[in-house]
Amino acid sequence: MDLNNILSQLETANEEEVEKLLQQYNQENSHTFTFDPKEEALRSKLCQSVLSVLGRQVQPSCQRTCLETLRILSRDKRVLAPVATREGILILGRMARLHAGEEGGDNQKSSQEDTQSEEEERVVVEALKCLCNVVFNSPAAQQVSVDVQLAHGLCASLRTARTWHHEVGLFTLRLLFLLSALRPDVRGVLRREWHAVRLLTEVLEHTLDVRWVGPYEATRPDPQALPMPAEDNERAMEALKALFNLTLSDAGGEEDDHQFRLIAAILRHLLMLKTETEVKTEEAHSHAVNLLNNLPVSCLDVLIDVPVQGGLEKYGGKNMDAVQVLLDFMEKRIDKGSNYKEGLTPVLSLLTEGSRHHREIRRYIKAQVLPPLKDVKIRPEIGTAIRNKLVRLMTHVDMGVKQTAAEFLFVLCKESVDNLLKYTGYGNAAGLLVARGLLGGGRGETQYSEDEDSDTEEYKSAKPFINPITGHVEEPMPNPIEEMTEEQKEYEAQKLVNMFDKLSRQNVIRPMGVRPDGTLAPLEETLCDRSEDNSGSDSD
Repeated sequence: MDLNNILSQLETANEEEVEKLLQQYNQENSHTFTFDPKEEALRSKLCQSVLSVLGRQVQPSCQRTCLETLRILSRDKRVLAPVATREGILILGRMARLHAGEEGGDNQKSSQEDTQSEEEERVVVEALKCLCNVVFNSPAAQQVSVDVQLAHGLCASLRTARTWHHEVGLFTLRLLFLLSALRPDVRGVLRREWHAVRLLTEVLEHTLDVRWVGPYEATRPDPQALPMPAEDNERAMEALKALFNLTLSDAGGEEDDHQFRLIAAILRHLLMLKTETEVKTEEAHSHAVNLLNNLPVSCLDVLIDVPVQGGLEKYGGKNMDAVQVLLDFMEKRIDKGSNYKEGLTPVLSLLTEGSRHHREIRRYIKAQVLPPLKDVKIRPEIGTAIRNKLVRLMTHVDMGVKQTAAEFLFVLCKESVDNLLKYTGYGNAAGLLVARGLLGGGRGETQYSEDEDSDTEEYKSAKPFINPITGHVEEPMPNPIEEMTEEQKEYEAQKLVNMFDKLSRQNVIRPMGVRPDGTLAPLEETLCDRSEDNSGSDSD
């Protein structure tokens, strides 16, 4: 349909003709995402014309059609100038019933409290979709949204979440997520002035149907219950994403501590829920992990402290169901074999910090990941056990993945170099030890309890024969010099010396030593350090 023709007709068309004209355009372009650059100016004029129609008093069906046209046009970020204005954002905000920039907005009813026809609700949904597109594609629109306090209107809408219809709630939460993601300066205002963290927590609580039996303890989901409906899961994911943005920086204070513990308890409940598909369940767990990483580590005790429903006597009465879900999630992400940086490192970091600061979590995870060694004839990185998979990650090409996996195992070993080497071998652990300055042995800085797992009889008997580099018992290799004459031995030794000398002179290799602090340094530097230490200790 020719845009010049549409624009010329819109100038004189009545409401019914406008609706019919735009419906035809919408039908032809509903699946268009790439537009002709030559028609940018015409599409920009169409945006302005549609906004002019929305500024008049027209029927909801015409409003909806106009908003559908704007939604299609808003896929092209180069034509959004007419919409990315105060007038444009205010019109869309009014259509979405967000009362952006209006006085007394808190006292006005939101769209969810108004008595609406189905057509009027579709207008609200289309307006919210338009705002999502415009805010995402236009930095100018983001600034205007801040100026007219669009986020304030969104928070007012959050207060009526219990009356939301699905799409209204979904796109309200998505718009809040986009604003908080694209405008970091808005996050503090959302938290301090408009209490968005509390409101989003209440949305989650309602959406997930959380029922409390203690201060931070929700009832355990019934295993026989139906999976969480897909629509509830969609809204919960958007709320989790918005909460993630708002909790990226610590605010502190007793009120925040209570709120964070409440969030941790809701996330524990979410980890125990099942959705309609395994993929959606994994997505929910991924968002829960990301948000848990933002909470103070002291709040993670909420994951295991469920006194009403009880736990395992072996772990001080703590309930480890949620921790087991996180371990299963971690192993699934390892088995995927791709996207480790975004998919795996968050859960590894969460389990590492939980283990570092909560003794019962560490003890439980170690029992699952690093059980007492029995078979030491196989290299630590070979096999299908979770320990083998994690040890393989210690030599991954991605530095972040490698360090996170190594740190996790190191914490499970209570940051003891000897214990880590027992489970991984020196070769796999070398990268971590260099980074931490622990090549000479010792422990990390964290303080741990004194309890220690005892070695199995199998490990004790095999320990003298374990190769410390590879971490397993190796078959004895034949001695290549046994059958050589003395002259042959001297010849091979001299050849080896010459090779090392050549590599050293060409700076291919460089003799290294270990400083007193456990870090590597050129050999001449370490020798100087030692001589200085000795000279300082001489008596007069």
